[in-house]
Amino acid sequence: MTGAPLHLAVALDGAGWHPAAWRATGARPGELLSAAYWADLVAEAERGLLDYVTFEDAPGLQSAAFHRPDDRTDQVRGSVDAVLLAAHLAPLTTHIGLVPTTNVTHTEPFHVGIGIATLDHASRGRAGWRPQISSRAADARHFGRRTTPQLTDDDVTDPERIAARLRPLFAEGAEAVEAVRRLWDSWEDDAEIRDAATGRFLDRDKVHHIDFAGTHFSVKGPSITPRSPQGAPPVVSLAHASVPYAFAALASDVVHLTPHDRAGVAAVLAEVDAAVERAGRDVRERPLRRFADLVVLLDEQPGAAARRKERLDTWAGEGLASDAAIFTGTPADLADLLLDWRGAGLDGFRLRPGVLPHDLTAITRGLVPELQRRGVFRTAYGATTLRGHLSLTRPGSRYAKAG
Repeated sequence: MTGAPLHLAVALDGAGWHPAAWRATGARPGELLSAAYWADLVAEAERGLLDYVTFEDAPGLQSAAFHRPDDRTDQVRGSVDAVLLAAHLAPLTTHIGLVPTTNVTHTEPFHVGIGIATLDHASRGRAGWRPQISSRAADARHFGRRTTPQLTDDDVTDPERIAARLRPLFAEGAEAVEAVRRLWDSWEDDAEIRDAATGRFLDRDKVHHIDFAGTHFSVKGPSITPRSPQGAPPVVSLAHASVPYAFAALASDVVHLTPHDRAGVAAVLAEVDAAVERAGRDVRERPLRRFADLVVLLDEQPGAAARRKERLDTWAGEGLASDAAIFTGTPADLADLLLDWRGAGLDGFRLRPGVLPHDLTAITRGLVPELQRRGVFRTAYGATTLRGHLSLTRPGSRYAKAG
């Protein structure tokens, strides 16, 4: 492989990203809540040498509408906790990164911080974290402690209108990430002495109160979980508009973007670069990896994936709609598109399989070999941590004394 590596991740969600995926041939709708189903999917992703997998999560049932619940019974409803799922999968895998989604609007930073740090310990350095704000006002009623903005049908037609309405939640989310990062730093790497002969387990001077005081959170610290193998697991976010671009510039190590063509890639990356500059972030010191999201339906025979999508659309009663671009075609066609878009400045891609396991297998056994033949994707894992896969250095604790 020559040049910078192409990064690939997959987003796993239920039976797949098409609402009718659970009805497809080969789908396993009766196993969506079983450990074996998810273990099989992640094992397949690791077989394909992918950088990481993401797991969706939310504080409310899935719905067809972005901004409100529904009463539909013809689509998958019900899911498992993403962090607990990733923790179960950690000892069943050896190299692939595991990136669960957690809600930061209704979850305390302390609880999130220790959960992700524990996952990093369990996976020996392969944890990531995708913080997500709550975009549905109805979800707040599950907790009863606050209200959040109610988006309208007009709002959800424009990502910028959504972002503007949810701006306060993004600001709160950025504070939550900062509090979590400080909790991860609150134990220095060598704080645990574990010397049975002298009876010293801990160097108390290397465990720190973080004394974080923001607009939304006040966190004393330290964490109860010692510093994890990566020091700080990579933070991953999804961004469609100016406010989440600013969030990514402040808080993220990887940002998932949703351009719909090559020109859109260049335009979105320019907006991200501008947000990074406004944030005063030095990307030489703190790189920000930029991935594009794509919903993919893949088949070896030309036209087969499009016909399969038409059948799924018929079952769903409407055409597939997505925030991300939708690709139907062959693995070779997708490889062409990925390399074309990569030329506009992307570091990698997060692919959302339309149907599981069909389109995941098409990625690992069709797309990956095609990219390997073109010399742009790894033929073996070269690192054992998620930071290593992403070529991100391991940070030191901000509280450690120099020298």
